[in-house]
Amino acid sequence: MDLRQLTDEVEAVSDAYALRHGITRDATWFLLKLQEEVGELTQVFLMRAGQARDKGHSREELESGFRSELADVLSHVLLMARHHGVDLEAEVARKWLSRHPDRLSPQGGGEE
Repeated sequence: MDLRQLTDEVEAVSDAYALRHGITRDATWFLLKLQEEVGELTQVFLMRAGQARDKGHSREELESGFRSELADVLSHVLLMARHHGVDLEAEVARKWLSRHPDRLSPQGGGEE
């Protein structure tokens, strides 16, 4: 699945969620929802690293939760980018892939 198709699928799920719960997805909602998901990722990361209470979750539950929260963060980044008209594939190519070691001149061009 490519990034555009993935974004279409995530958008369909988010649209249904917003309709079901009467949520208006505006610029503020996209940012705050992403922040919420990053917070949840941080929490499960700390629990699985032994730096926070595990709240009775097993090692397998923490691993599953970590993977799930990574998926949530990625999905909300895709949603926010689409809302703001950002072509993430083009931006990743411009910002990251242009610095790929196989594409750099001998003078370099490091990470910002």
